[in-house]
Parts: sequence; structure tokens; C-alpha cells
Amino acid sequence: MTRLPHRLERYREAAMTTTYLSVRQAAFIGVGSMVGAGIFALLGAAGEVAGAAVWLSFLIAGAVAALQGYSFARLGARYPSAGGLLEYVAKGFGDGHVTGVTAWLTYTANAIVTAMVAVSFGSYASDMFSGGSAGWAKFFAAFVIVAMTVVNVVGSTLVARAQTVIVYVVLGILVLFAVVTLTNMTPDLLAPSGYPPVRDIVSSVALTFFAFLGFGIITFTAKDLAQPSRQLPRAMFLALAIATVIYVAIAVGVFGTLTVGEVISSGGTALAVAAEPSLGTAGYWLMSITAIFATAGATNAGLYPAAGLSDRLAATGQFPPVMARTTGRASNGLLIQAAICLALALLFKLTAIASIGSAVALLIFILVTAAHFRVRADTGASVVMLILAVATAGVVLVTFVLTDLIHAPASMVTLLGVILVSIGLDVAWKRRRVYPASR
Repeated sequence: MTRLPHRLERYREAAMTTTYLSVRQAAFIGVGSMVGAGIFALLGAAGEVAGAAVWLSFLIAGAVAALQGYSFARLGARYPSAGGLLEYVAKGFGDGHVTGVTAWLTYTANAIVTAMVAVSFGSYASDMFSGGSAGWAKFFAAFVIVAMTVVNVVGSTLVARAQTVIVYVVLGILVLFAVVTLTNMTPDLLAPSGYPPVRDIVSSVALTFFAFLGFGIITFTAKDLAQPSRQLPRAMFLALAIATVIYVAIAVGVFGTLTVGEVISSGGTALAVAAEPSLGTAGYWLMSITAIFATAGATNAGLYPAAGLSDRLAATGQFPPVMARTTGRASNGLLIQAAICLALALLFKLTAIASIGSAVALLIFILVTAAHFRVRADTGASVVMLILAVATAGVVLVTFVLTDLIHAPASMVTLLGVILVSIGLDVAWKRRRVYPASR
């Protein structure tokens, strides 16, 4: 009688084992979230600040992301939860105002990032179909946000599977593009004598860091790894290494093919323009079509967490219950985020959206690692590594604000507005929630 339960237990364990993700699978989830939309959207904007030294900016951004990745990997290994980054903040600071403000900032930052890739979609679609008209670029940006909101409401499994295939196709084409441009580039265009001051290069890291924001999604795979304490850090660093190599290679290839002025003037379509000298018109269209698929998929992925995030935060008391309710079949959390994305895409320039999004993300990552200090005894993280993670993110954020954002009053005011609104929403909601209960 004792052998049957033992066998059943072994079969149960074997079945569970087959559902685990490998290190490669977990890493590729992060790679798929990082590589694609960011590199299509950012080169022109980053070139305005860092010139031909954008490749250095990507390298520094990768190092900063790796330090954050160390912190996140330790937290994810200790607290494998569907709550992701907000779960870590709650573990460190409890369910008070710090966690609440971070939750609203995360919700807003996700909307900003999604709007950014939608604007990039608009740039490529307008260039392909209407000769680069600014009005049509806005129209296409709004169109992809609305279309992907509908897709998220419907919840098509086929679209999710197709998006996985698209990620592999995008990666393959980007590698081909990097190889072709590197073998045909003009090294003089990358001469250090033409680089801007170091502070400008550091300042541009806030823009290029935008392209690494997707690495945080790897923390959500911890619950699906057989040994998260060992596998999650490997997956995190493997994904960041792949993304950094691709970004640096593409930046060198683009700025080694085009002048800084040409990259800036081409805006969000810089990769397509850089492909044309080596691959001809076919190369231009290949990169443009790839960009449209990548940015449409990234817009879909950016909107996807809104419903689940709103549900979880409403359940824990961080968001009002209305955020978890539905209008018809659509989550209110999703609809509100889509509305914010539309407003950002229609009212702000691509560079401004990237600036605000990266600044907010850096602030969130600093808060997550600050929370990590309070639970370090549980995670076993190195104090030195955590200090470096906070310090590097802080230096990039402060340098960016003082050298670039301060000269863009609209973006500066919007950034401060996002922070103040997040604080106001948390305070107002928690007062409304607490005071009636105390009467």
C-alpha cells in the first residue's frame, strides 16, 4: 500500500518537471520583450544627444541594466510571484504609500513605453504609405493603439502565437542587418574626435536604456523555473548580453553607414535608411516591414499587462476597484491605459515620450532596489552590487535631468506631473478607502 502513493508522487513530480522553462526559454522571453521596437524607435533620438557615440550609450545602458538585473534576479529567485516588480517593492516597504506610488508609476510608465512604440509604428507606416506625412504618422499611431486594444479585449491565442514567430523573424533580420552594415561601413564616421562631451553620452543613456526596459519581464518566469535561484540570474544575464551585443552592433552599423545628421533627419526610420546603401530598395522595405511588425507586436505586448496588473493591484488595495471592473468585455484598466497611450502619442514628440518613459522607469528601478536593501537578508544579495545598481541608475537619471531634460520644459513639467499625479492618486484613494471604514 505504501508503494502506490510513492509512484504517484514520482509521476506527479515528473509531470510538473515537464512544464518548467529552461534558461534559454526564460532568456528568450526577455530578449523578445527588449529587442525590436526599442532599436527601431530610438536611434534618431539618441543620435541628437550622443552623436556617433550612440554605441557607447548602448554599452553603458547595458551595464546599468545588468546591475538592475542582478537585483531583480535575486528578488525573483527568492519571491517567485506573478506580482513581478511590485511584489518586490511590497516585500520591502509593505502595502503603504511607497508601494502605492510605485504601482501608479509602473502603470503610467507602461503606458508611456507603449505610446513610444506606437509612435514609431506611425513613423514607419507613414513613411511607407503616405510619404512621411506628420498627420498620417499620428493617425497610424492612434490606429495601432486602438487595433491592439481590440486584440487584447478579444484575447486571440492565434495572435499570441504569431507574435512569438515575429520575434524570431525580427531577431534574424536584425542580425543580418548588423552583419551587412558592419561589413560595408565607413570607419571615419565613427571617429572619437567627432564624439560629444562625456556628459552628453551619459545623458543619452536615459534614452538608450529605454531599449532594455523589457528585461524586467524575465522576473515573472521565476515561478516556472525548476531552480530559480540558479537559473533566473543566468537567464537574466544571457538576455541582457544578447540584447546589448545586438544593440551595439546595430548602432555601430548605422552610424558607420550614415552621418549623424542623416540618422537624426530619418528619425524613427533610421534602420531602414541605413539598410538602403547596402541592400538597396529591397533592404529599405525589408527593414520597414520588420519595424511595422515589431512595433505592432510591442504595442500589443505593452497593453497586455494592463488588465492583469489592474486586477491584482485592485485586489491588494493599491488601485480602486473600478480599475478591475469591465465595460462590456473590456477591462477598465486596459481602456484607461489605452486612452493614456492615445493622448501621449497624439500630443508628444517621439523624443519627449522616450525621455519621460526612461526617466520614470529609472526611478521605478531605483525604488525596487531600495526595497531590496530591506530584505537583503532573505535574498543574500551583495550590498556592493545593490549600491552600484542604485548609484548608476541615479547618476544616469540626475545627469539626464540636469543636462537634457531641464532644457525641455514641457518634458520636465510632464515628468514632475507624472510623479505628482501618482502620489496624488495613491493618497486620495487610500484616504477614501480608510476613512469610511473608521467612521
